[in-house]
Amino acid sequence: MSPDSLTFIFINTILANNFVLAMFLGLCPFLGVSGKLNTAIPMGLATMFVMLVSSLSAYGVNLVLVALDIEFLRLISYIAIIASSVQLVEMTLKKYSPTLFRSLGIYLPLITTNCAILGVALFQTFKEYDFGQSLVYASGAGIGFTLAIALMAGLREKLELSTMPSVTQGAALSLMLGGILSLSFMGFAGLGG
Repeated sequence: MSPDSLTFIFINTILANNFVLAMFLGLCPFLGVSGKLNTAIPMGLATMFVMLVSSLSAYGVNLVLVALDIEFLRLISYIAIIASSVQLVEMTLKKYSPTLFRSLGIYLPLITTNCAILGVALFQTFKEYDFGQSLVYASGAGIGFTLAIALMAGLREKLELSTMPSVTQGAALSLMLGGILSLSFMGFAGLGG
């Protein structure tokens, strides 16, 4: 399978190069919102939407910046795009699902500073992906983020029902689970040659 094929990019971004579990980007919402599945999955979906919108917008903005020979504005342009996308998600959730909006709390506006979203935009630019590849890359990154946060939430919910030594509860348990998930995803590193 060619490294430039859409299937390879999609599967590689979800598993082998998962932004959270292999590249360690986006750890704040991964650790902060993954306490319950009913908040983790909507957070993953909101992040996926912002990744898609910002990635495709970043592709178009990059074309304009390259044509005008002002690539030095790339980073600030991408940040403005991400902030606008997050604002759109926040207004939509506040209007149509106030309960979910309140349960996500401070983590929803913090999507703006989620380094995984900026990483998607920057990595696709530096890899010189075309529009289709950028779309697939952003989709894979969003699905991978949602998968990671949902797995973490599921494990944390299961472990709430078990008796644990007090030294392993709370943040220590979250970090240990994140490490174990990361190790398991590192097993996909040889996928595709």
